[in-house]
Amino acid sequence: MTKKAHSAKYDNLSKTILQFISGKKYAPMGPTALFKKLKIPPELHPLCKEIITDLTAQGILENKRKQVALKTTKPETITGILHMHPRGFGFVQPEHPTQYATDIFIPKHMADSAVDGDQVEVVVNPDSNWEKGPDGKVVAVLKRGRTHIAGTIRQVDSHNHLIVYAPLLGTSKALVCDNPQNLPVKIGERVIAKVKKWGDEENATLGELLYSIGHINNPSCDIPAAIEEFDLPKDFSLEAIEEAKEFGKTVSKTDLKGREDLTKTTSFTIDPETAKDYDDALSIIEDKQGNFHLGVHIADVAHYVLPNSYLDCEAKKRCNSTYFPNFCLPMLPEELSNQLCSLKAKVIRLTASVLMDFDKEGNLTKYRIVRGYIKSAKRFTYEEAKKVLDGKAKSPHKEELQLMEKLCHLLRQKRRDRGSIDFAMPETVIVVDEKGMPTGTKTVEYDITHQLVEEFMLKANEIVAKHLADQGKPLLYRIHEEPSPENLEDFYAMARTLGFNLAKTPTSEDLQKMFQEAKSSPFGQQLAIGFIRSMKLACYSPENVGHFGLSLEHYCHFTSPIRRYSDLIIQRILFEEDLTQEELDAIGLRCSGQERVSFRAEMSVKTLKKLRLLKSELDKDPAHEFTASITKIKPFGIQFEVTPMMVEGFLHVSELEDDYFIHDPRGHLVGKYTGKIHKIGETLKVRPKSLDFILQEVAWELVSTTKRKPRSDKPQRRRR
Repeated sequence: MTKKAHSAKYDNLSKTILQFISGKKYAPMGPTALFKKLKIPPELHPLCKEIITDLTAQGILENKRKQVALKTTKPETITGILHMHPRGFGFVQPEHPTQYATDIFIPKHMADSAVDGDQVEVVVNPDSNWEKGPDGKVVAVLKRGRTHIAGTIRQVDSHNHLIVYAPLLGTSKALVCDNPQNLPVKIGERVIAKVKKWGDEENATLGELLYSIGHINNPSCDIPAAIEEFDLPKDFSLEAIEEAKEFGKTVSKTDLKGREDLTKTTSFTIDPETAKDYDDALSIIEDKQGNFHLGVHIADVAHYVLPNSYLDCEAKKRCNSTYFPNFCLPMLPEELSNQLCSLKAKVIRLTASVLMDFDKEGNLTKYRIVRGYIKSAKRFTYEEAKKVLDGKAKSPHKEELQLMEKLCHLLRQKRRDRGSIDFAMPETVIVVDEKGMPTGTKTVEYDITHQLVEEFMLKANEIVAKHLADQGKPLLYRIHEEPSPENLEDFYAMARTLGFNLAKTPTSEDLQKMFQEAKSSPFGQQLAIGFIRSMKLACYSPENVGHFGLSLEHYCHFTSPIRRYSDLIIQRILFEEDLTQEELDAIGLRCSGQERVSFRAEMSVKTLKKLRLLKSELDKDPAHEFTASITKIKPFGIQFEVTPMMVEGFLHVSELEDDYFIHDPRGHLVGKYTGKIHKIGETLKVRPKSLDFILQEVAWELVSTTKRKPRSDKPQRRRR
């Protein structure tokens, strides 16, 4: 084994051992039992013993009575980046993952003056009893994540100070702004302010008004406001744009040297109708023996975006593209993302291709990973490809599509066999016009065309991760840890409440069967969302702990380098450069953090669009009643989801039928006098009482036909 490979395996095993021992439920055990628990091959045991000796010498581990454990004197403080939830609590990503294997939970009252994106110092609670991991308190803000803040004016006081609701601060913390330029703003104006002094739980944050984006009633401002609110990088540097333009609009003959010519293989893309950046193309043939030869061809972004170039700096800053309704905020300038890197039809494009051979049962027999070039024959939308497979449209590529469908079914069965849960459901999409105004919803079915693209991308990602791991190269894995037993129990309880029979400890087969049944029931979407919420978040890390959701030991992101920095990094590791564990740690933390920020920004805009659609329905018919489904029961009320736009709502027990409701052991709310029962999955009729675009909140009322039973006039017998 080379010194380099030894170092990579040493680092990976060290991280794996330390994370397992740092787990809350870890009980001290001997090295042999530890290696068996981690399923480490016998040939690596000597190296693991060396790791344990080194970690003990460093004071990280201790060895008492021949049992290995984490030394009880953990550092009292850690530093990291704070990520806040809209409800006020947050999580800190440790800058040095060896200190803590998981994020540190920060309760709402322990955040002090820190806000999302700040670099903070945290004291970790040594007696933490929070079920999901350690909790802590912010004791210092080391570096502010931003200098400006976005919000909406809620009030103008007598001194002409602007009282602004800033989502970054939450509902409990105020932003008070001066208006030195006397800008003509009014209540409902969406504004950007320079922060003069950050506040805390008792004192408001003070700011100075810089400019207005537009009024909250103007839907065309939703996306620009979200970009500012979540501090998403918007404009590319002139240097990066010039760098992209220098490549020209076509692939040069020089670029083809040393690459495999794949243009004689028929390939095509299948993407959403609105897509402009085509990361991946597919090709397939079947030989006389019934074996499949599948090609997954990925845009070779690493050829153009070189390390430490202007383009690289811009991509690293963004980490991913952010997708809003009818608008994409790209990771790369459109000269690359929509042009030279996009695998458009009828033009030569450079690729990183995974060429796979499968037998007739769908078993992988061999593969190659090459740098090549293709000429895509066709740009399919999902809808167009589905029509061809259904016989509703003609295409010269029908045979290839049918072969892809055939192989897809084989791969999906293998995924089910290894325990992966398939709960993909139709997606409800908000349709907006050119001015950003929502006009309705549409359902996007997760049909066979979506499934085959997903299966082939998953396989390519898995092969690349295993390929690099076998070479002993450090890489950036896409990891997904196993959920906590408590979260799974909550999900199982919800499923049983909805009428699905589950064993006390369900197997993956039990869950697969349940989700299959759920697809033909009214509760499919609810179950899928509930299961996802019971999971931990997937993230990027050079430490491989596997992917629970996919039931894979090796997995990375490789197939979308136009829109994900992690995939670009994998391309570089494959063909150009090795990165150190420390470099990958930093990249993984940033990519995981920015992914969360983009998701929150996307959801914020989608939620506001849904509320606009809700208001337009009410403007047409103020008495309109909406259908909702109960998703959660609490002792103090019910949480529900309004269909088809999937808006969440809440009703306190005092807002239910004219009755006194009691939370019973089954998790239901039961009316004392009417006997009315509210339970998960129940369908309700609700009506909005008020709607607040600024806070993105709706106050609902129940449309009820249940009346309280009259009480008996007879005096009740006194109990002794």
